[in-house]
Amino acid sequence: MRLADIRKDYTLKSLEIKDVSLDPLRQFKLWMDEAIDSEALEVNAMCLSTLGLDGFPNGRIVLLKELDHGFVFFTNYESEKGNELNSNPKASLTFFWAEIERQVRVIGEVAKISEEESDEYFFSRPFGSQIGAWASPQSREISGREVIEANQRVIEEKFTPTTMVRPPHWGGYRLVPHRMEFWQGRPSRLHDRICYTKEAKGDWKISRLAP
Repeated sequence: MRLADIRKDYTLKSLEIKDVSLDPLRQFKLWMDEAIDSEALEVNAMCLSTLGLDGFPNGRIVLLKELDHGFVFFTNYESEKGNELNSNPKASLTFFWAEIERQVRVIGEVAKISEEESDEYFFSRPFGSQIGAWASPQSREISGREVIEANQRVIEEKFTPTTMVRPPHWGGYRLVPHRMEFWQGRPSRLHDRICYTKEAKGDWKISRLAP
């Protein structure tokens, strides 16, 4: 089959301004709950897009780990994404839940969360994942997988579950949104798009966008 011939008509739901929450984070939580109930695959996966140091946009899939007044994710601060966020602390997130024919786009500013918050999440992870945070020089060029495996053995000899500490180069970021768009698939590509934009006084302007 040619790529140009692949088509899907979206028919499950609709989206109207009168039906959405006045708070986009509340609306997102409602949609996330529905996505979880639908047993969507990797429901908390999101495409994090940053601005590369070369000026080109750069995207990758990461996992949402907390939702409060922003979207929290974790990574190596010395990774490619970490260096890009250090240079330009603005980013976008994209969620897509095929099972319920929905997409959410989020744009905002990013900042590191507190060390206490990073510690709390780090020590909730399996011990193997804690080892992994130490073992991988994320985004750096390596000669082969044996480099990672050797690092892993060294860290496993150094730490036990009771002596483990969080790597200083690993922790969380929070993206606080100033724009969010909710997309509901509809027939004939005439999709519903509801956009929230943060205004100067802190209120959210809600508008409908053409598909």
